[in-house]
Amino acid sequence: MNNETNQMNTPYYAVIFTSIKNEQSIGYQEMAQQMWVLAQEQPGFLGVESARNELGITVSYWKDLPSIAKWKQNSDHMLAQQFGRDKWYSHYKVRICLVEREYEFTS
Repeated sequence: MNNETNQMNTPYYAVIFTSIKNEQSIGYQEMAQQMWVLAQEQPGFLGVESARNELGITVSYWKDLPSIAKWKQNSDHMLAQQFGRDKWYSHYKVRICLVEREYEFTS
């Protein structure tokens, strides 16, 4: 999954998804890529950043809470969520946060 965000106008929302995968990973990467493509098509989607080692962290950025709710209820995303619970994750946690300010440094 690519890390892609641009400077965004605050405030906006961040959905922080942390996960620990179990041993089974057949189909995982393909589903993650499909969700990345699908998320980009959703109204209110602003970007995503993702990293995985023992702990996976994906932060998606959204314009508002209704956009997040609609994404959670997307039928393809709901199927991916079910596969995650049934096949790929031993644990996950979702946090939804309001981002009021951002800044960055690049050398």
